Amino acid sequence: MRQIDILVTGALSGGDDNFLHGDLRVVFHTWLGDAPLPLLDGKPWAFVDWVLPDLSGLELCRRLRCDPQTEAAHVTMVLEEDEAEAKRRALRAGADDYLVGPIDRSTVLDRVLSLQLPDTDLPTRTLRLGDLSLDLAALQARWKDKPVPLMPNEFRLLRYLMEQPGNVFSRAQLIAALGKQGQPIDERTVDAWVSRLRRALRDVGAGYPLRTVRSLGYVLDKP
Repeated sequence: MRQIDILVTGALSGGDDNFLHGDLRVVFHTWLGDAPLPLLDGKPWAFVDWVLPDLSGLELCRRLRCDPQTEAAHVTMVLEEDEAEAKRRALRAGADDYLVGPIDRSTVLDRVLSLQLPDTDLPTRTLRLGDLSLDLAALQARWKDKPVPLMPNEFRLLRYLMEQPGNVFSRAQLIAALGKQGQPIDERTVDAWVSRLRRALRDVGAGYPLRTVRSLGYVLDKP
């Protein structure tokens, strides 16, 4: 049975009992951020409040990205208000997406179940584009056999672009292609995904294959 461990940084209206959905078990953990992480047996997901008692939600988000246990977690920032600047700051801090609070158990489960794909949905094959390869079974990107560390959204973005190299995609097209069209996500979210992906590729020596086409969108150039 697959499992997702959900970290929530405040009391959750509706309770925090575990939830079963087919072959998926969702396990809730109330976690204040300044305490040690609980044991995470499944894929981690964190719902981080914008304001916390002893530190900001932005700082906690950064800490999650620096911790080996949660660096690949899906992080949803829970905002106090629907403000564009707060959304941008959340994404820059490492959040994958955001919700406007307050949230309850149903909101959390709706978000997790709408975005979580079964493991069997991922084809067991490898994509290659020049010296860049993508192992879809292991969820691992490599440049000249050197691992490229990517978070889930960036991995899916790279996969989509590698499947259609040389094609220019707008932000709206990428959100729709990655299954985000039903979520309240600003199109600028794509800029955060692209920025992280570019940085990861640059850090392993891959250069800048992901190019911006002014007024149109983004393209992964063919070698």
